[in-house]
Amino acid sequence: MHRRSLLTAAAGAAALGAASRSPARAQPLGPAPARPVSTFNVISDIQGDLGDFAVALRDIRATAPHGAGLAVAGDITPRGYDFEYAAVREVLDRGPRPREIAWAIGNHEFYVPKYADPQTLSLSTWPNGTTEDSLFRSFHRFAGRGTVYAETTFDGIPVLSLGTERYMHYHDARLWDEVWLSEAQLRWLDERLRHWARCRRPVMVITHHPLPDTVSGSRNTLYLNDYLQADALLGLLGRHRDVFLFSGHTHWNLALSDWYVRRVVPGTANLDGFSAVNTGAVQTGFTDNGHGGESPVPGTFNQGLQVEVYRDRVVIRARDFAAGTWLKQVSVPLATTL
Repeated sequence: MHRRSLLTAAAGAAALGAASRSPARAQPLGPAPARPVSTFNVISDIQGDLGDFAVALRDIRATAPHGAGLAVAGDITPRGYDFEYAAVREVLDRGPRPREIAWAIGNHEFYVPKYADPQTLSLSTWPNGTTEDSLFRSFHRFAGRGTVYAETTFDGIPVLSLGTERYMHYHDARLWDEVWLSEAQLRWLDERLRHWARCRRPVMVITHHPLPDTVSGSRNTLYLNDYLQADALLGLLGRHRDVFLFSGHTHWNLALSDWYVRRVVPGTANLDGFSAVNTGAVQTGFTDNGHGGESPVPGTFNQGLQVEVYRDRVVIRARDFAAGTWLKQVSVPLATTL
């Protein structure tokens, strides 16, 4: 089973790019830097770590006080119980609450059937009376929509949330957390990507699991087979240069060099590829152990991203919410100017 199939727990520079002060009589050299069209944040894998989630929300408000929204790339809860969703909602209600939130579903939203009751792990009696439909209903009620895939906008920048439409162990005893995408979801994604390309807009895609051969961890044997329709999804994304795919699930450290990559998909006629970005994690960090597996990152771990969309580029900045420091950034030129 996947290393996170069993839940074992209940639950840089400090100012990157800061400008030095000039004498009062000095004149600015050239035009002032352009202001972003949209600024928003991306996190993933809260998994019951509500204290770190609250820290992240406060840090996000401090660094992006006028941010357009927050995208959460899955594993909102530790197991998918309604009371766990309610606990996340309580943290949001205490604030500071983002203006808009785009939710994606993760594998931990399907872990209720592993428990006979919230205190008793019981895999031998899976699914312990829990229906697959009830798990989706819990997510839909929380996210305020009727499908796992959805579109929102952050100051006019489209954000598309994707997610599995089956928890596969209900359908095949050999499978657990693999992602199954319907033809309807893939057609919807294709249509929305084409629509926004015609509108000359970059598209932000939020999904929990990384696609193979993209960001940190995605070449590790633990994560190679997460998507049952990986080729179909890659084929759609790979056609569009100004697509940015944000994924979580691995919890791999944003300090790693492959936190951001360009993924070229053969046969798509897009030799520049699309952008793939690791989101880090709110709850617990991992890194490559050098032997085909992973090991935990010691100390406090609470990471995420800030995304700034300009007319001609997208700047993605990796943030350590716990330390209140920037880790790194990448500036990606857009194929078309907004």
